[in-house]
Amino acid sequence: MADEPLSAGAVARRLGVAVTTLRTWHQRYGLGPSQHVPGHHRRYTPADLARLEIMRKLTAEGVTPAEAARWAKQSPGVAVRLPAGTGRDGGGQTIPVGRAGPAARGLARAAMRLDAAVIGDTISHALATDGVIATWEGLLRPVLTGIGERHVATAGLIDVEHLMSRCVSEAFAAVARSGRAAGPARILLSCADEEQHTLPLEALAAALAAAGVAYRMLGARVPVAALVEAVNRTGPAAVVVWSHTRLTADPGQLSALLAVPRRPLLVLAAGPGWRADTLPAGVVRPVDLAEAVSLALAVRDSLDQSTGADRA
Repeated sequence: MADEPLSAGAVARRLGVAVTTLRTWHQRYGLGPSQHVPGHHRRYTPADLARLEIMRKLTAEGVTPAEAARWAKQSPGVAVRLPAGTGRDGGGQTIPVGRAGPAARGLARAAMRLDAAVIGDTISHALATDGVIATWEGLLRPVLTGIGERHVATAGLIDVEHLMSRCVSEAFAAVARSGRAAGPARILLSCADEEQHTLPLEALAAALAAAGVAYRMLGARVPVAALVEAVNRTGPAAVVVWSHTRLTADPGQLSALLAVPRRPLLVLAAGPGWRADTLPAGVVRPVDLAEAVSLALAVRDSLDQSTGADRA
């Protein structure tokens, strides 16, 4: 609920700051949690959060922490006139995240500060709490999309994009390592030829690992001949080919997969690059990450059932 008291970790994620920063603001400037229940940790009330929002905004604009704290301690129920020269939370200094929640806004702020520690902690917490699919759809996609939009508008934020991408990759790799499934890798994941955007494919890999599905990941810019060779060599039950843009979405790549001697049971054309009306017959275009995982699980379960029937 919006008015529920919050823990320090929840407030840190909303603000996009480290928990240690909150402790410093509490100890040095008296901007700490005000709700106290005997036997429990203190909690931050909505009024506390409002003061901390002012503190974060002013310090981000270059106001000294002591001066920012003085302004933040004014009653949050009264409109606060910020010091002259401070900017609003907009323009080129923020990443738009649409209707995403406070965690996404906090992550966007941490990304703008290039705060890899807070970015990593926020993503790891979301993955542990909400799972891969919800984290991708509700937290990471809005922020990554916002970074891309800001880059198109300003030609900037390349440093932000690179750092954010690295942190996301590291988090997904950790999930993949911890959830590595035993048995044959029945799913082959590949980017289309010349396609360099791999994060959505890494999200799918992490989601499959979390669901106990073994897979192989070929990664970015896989030529058609190499992909066909990999399919012939490993005989996967399903192949996912990711394309982010129309430039890399050549349907001929998919037709080549359908013509191999060891044709997969399922070929998925994933990503916004593919147009449904150009896909060869027999190719499925999942609408989102959840559907791609669901289709992969269906293939695995179908193979498990047929294997069990053969043994019986």
